[in-house]
Amino acid sequence: MIGVIDYGAGNLGSVMNALRRLNVPARFARGPEDMRDFEKIIFPGDGHFATAMASLERSGYASAIKEWMQADKPFLGICIGLQLLFDASEEAPPVDGVVASGLSVVSGTVRRFPGRKVPQIGWNNTKARPSSRLFKGLPDNSFFYYIHSFYAYPDDDAIVAAEADYYLTYCSAVERGALCAVQFHPEKSGATGLKLLENWTL
Repeated sequence: MIGVIDYGAGNLGSVMNALRRLNVPARFARGPEDMRDFEKIIFPGDGHFATAMASLERSGYASAIKEWMQADKPFLGICIGLQLLFDASEEAPPVDGVVASGLSVVSGTVRRFPGRKVPQIGWNNTKARPSSRLFKGLPDNSFFYYIHSFYAYPDDDAIVAAEADYYLTYCSAVERGALCAVQFHPEKSGATGLKLLENWTL
């Protein structure tokens, strides 16, 4: 059974619909204590970095997700679910000298695109690395649906599973052990996105 974390963000229905199309058993987690009942976890969503992180802290999901990661259990982050894995984001500038931190399960930061046309909205080709499990069986430079103004910049290039180009070449997916996360929305990316989700569920 797959658990989908609901902390008040959007796109949760789209994720659940995609899993139904794949005939994969899934339900929303009722709270952080409910996570122990699942074999795999999906952490989707959108929104502001600091606001989303504050919601995770209030709900108790922040510590539960960290414990899940420490146990190296299967995890898929989507959009803000990728960015919150990092140490900090330029979307959350210092307030009174204090930087809003992320979950810090992936070393690195989240940065704003340098160009003026943000957010990036729409389809973009995504270049997967040959070793990627998520992109197995997908054509080179497959297109996925993106909507974001900030991009992940991991300290360790070895965890980068795929890249895309928008003003610069940036990390659009990471893989490390049982941890996977993507910047794009596979649940909104048609047959290609469904194939990627299927790869992760296997």
